[in-house]
Amino acid sequence: MGDTETNTTIRPLKYVDIGINLGDPVFRGNYHGKQAHEDDLADIIERAQSIGCAKFMVTGSDLKESEHAVQISKDYPGFCYATVGVHPCQAKHFDEHPEGPSKLLAELRDLALSSKQSGQTVAFGEIGLDYDRLFLSPKESQLKWFEAQLDLAVEIQLPLFLHSRAASDDFERLLKPRLAQLPKGGLVHSFTGTKEEMQRMIELGLDIGVNGCSLKTEENLEVVKHIPLDRIQIETDGPWCEIRPSHASAKYLTDAPPLPKAVKKEKWQKGYMVKGRNEPAAIAHVAHVIARVKGVSVEEVCEAAWNNSIKMFGLGELNN
Repeated sequence: MGDTETNTTIRPLKYVDIGINLGDPVFRGNYHGKQAHEDDLADIIERAQSIGCAKFMVTGSDLKESEHAVQISKDYPGFCYATVGVHPCQAKHFDEHPEGPSKLLAELRDLALSSKQSGQTVAFGEIGLDYDRLFLSPKESQLKWFEAQLDLAVEIQLPLFLHSRAASDDFERLLKPRLAQLPKGGLVHSFTGTKEEMQRMIELGLDIGVNGCSLKTEENLEVVKHIPLDRIQIETDGPWCEIRPSHASAKYLTDAPPLPKAVKKEKWQKGYMVKGRNEPAAIAHVAHVIARVKGVSVEEVCEAAWNNSIKMFGLGELNN
């Protein structure tokens, strides 16, 4: 019989970057309020698409950024999708709103509801708790507005895009009763917790989002090794969370497909990446490390992650 086409054909890899802060000004060449180089957002998107990144989930971190994420999803229909929510480090926005917290909550609800109905928004988030950065928003405020936003997500029936840092007890306590009312569940993004925390998240019915920050230490890698393939999703969290040479995961990149050359922002040229600015094309390296750590093929990791993301968020492939 010999080799058949079926045996020799390699399917191209397909990615969903489920956590990309595409609204950040650095993706348009603006750093700390100064224009360092021309707007290269189109190049960034083209690079991501060239390695098989077929869907972006653009993260909303407060009302303004959520509105921005929805607008980006309108600008790139069928490719970009939004999350809507207020990040725990921005929880003080509720307390400081000039018309009171109920006004902000109502605006958030209206945005999430209307943009879900028009197909732009696929998740409620980024919401959660962050006890590592209480100097940004106090614990009481984080708890109050996490709970209020969870109730909104249940009302609107959006899966969750979650953030948890050093707060697992309160995080799980508030989540548990709501998850029973959310058939699509949700995802804990940029996961850096312990193996035990990860297993509890899985038991709650949540998926785990992995990026460069999830791959920093040997302990992190051990956690990733044990995430079931049917519960893993992949992200870059760009422009942050890149895999750095000092990270435990870097040793697995020796045989990874190379990324375009990166230069300092002051030396930027068209077609180059920027040092220190993580971008979606780097999702290929995240998948490569996960595959090496788990002892499976990159194809297996990508297929599982794609299926998990589509199942949870729809992303134009399924009617959520």
